[in-house]
Amino acid sequence: MPVLDERHDFAHPVEGDEAWCESYYFNAYHPATDTGFYTRIGVRPNEGTIDVGLTLWLPGNEVASVRAVREQREMTDDNLEVGGVRYERRVPMKEWHLTAEADAWITKAGADQKQGRLAPIKVDATFAALIPAIGADGQRKEGEGASAATRQIVGKGHLEQAGRWTGGIEVDGARYDWTDDCRGNRDKSWGPRRWGGPKMWRWFSVNLGDDVHFGGIRIGTEAGDLHRGWVWRDGSHASIRDWTVRTEMADDGVTHEVSHVDATDSTGRVHQLRADVLRVHGIPPGAASTTVVGEGLAKWSCDGLEGYGISEYLHQLDDAGRPVVPVE
Repeated sequence: MPVLDERHDFAHPVEGDEAWCESYYFNAYHPATDTGFYTRIGVRPNEGTIDVGLTLWLPGNEVASVRAVREQREMTDDNLEVGGVRYERRVPMKEWHLTAEADAWITKAGADQKQGRLAPIKVDATFAALIPAIGADGQRKEGEGASAATRQIVGKGHLEQAGRWTGGIEVDGARYDWTDDCRGNRDKSWGPRRWGGPKMWRWFSVNLGDDVHFGGIRIGTEAGDLHRGWVWRDGSHASIRDWTVRTEMADDGVTHEVSHVDATDSTGRVHQLRADVLRVHGIPPGAASTTVVGEGLAKWSCDGLEGYGISEYLHQLDDAGRPVVPVE
């Protein structure tokens, strides 16, 4: 996976697929206050919409969520604002500013989403890149097998980048300032996006201090599993060619609690990572015959280093609410 230039931080030409989407995702976590967020905005000009999701991690296992959608019939890369949530590109591939002012639904992470309360939230946070953006530009040949299948369900092009956050959030009058050691990753995807398309995925976003970072995915398709990702270490990057995963699961058989990950890079080096999941949000309790994504806020460790990030599992569930693809 190469380093991408700044043109990929802007909108790409829209193709004819109805599911064409250009999306931006960010996550952040500040361990001193036990707060952070994950958020995604997606422009779907062929469907005529732009939508946003923003979830704040709060102390005491709570989350605060905002969801909104509005009409957008042309591709845009500078009008990224929906429902009081705004993304601003200040310096391509180097700095983004995220703000929000909205009413959010506050619940326990992973709990019944019908039980909660409304409260005002504010976000004012700046992402400063720690490494270059690494990814695939989507202009290469279509490929075959799992690679070709993936391009039709989760996008043709993709980039990821680690960074440091400053600023903070406010929830129902309580302010949480991120003055040090707040890190996170961002990604950007363009191409067809069909949420029901993958058979499963395991997506990892890892920051072990300012100098060691991992990102990538193992995604299941009808043509087999695709392994894609990267590691930044010792001032340079290498591609990840294999993600071997072993998972400790909760009794429900859906929620992951510990991810043991061996990431083999393009030089043959095996990086042994462990994610102890602090809390998981996004899995509807009792869901059946549907796609569910469990966003796991995790404490990561590797070679004596510790940090934070995301261990995210996507499942397709059968009629009994169990993963169609058994969790490894």
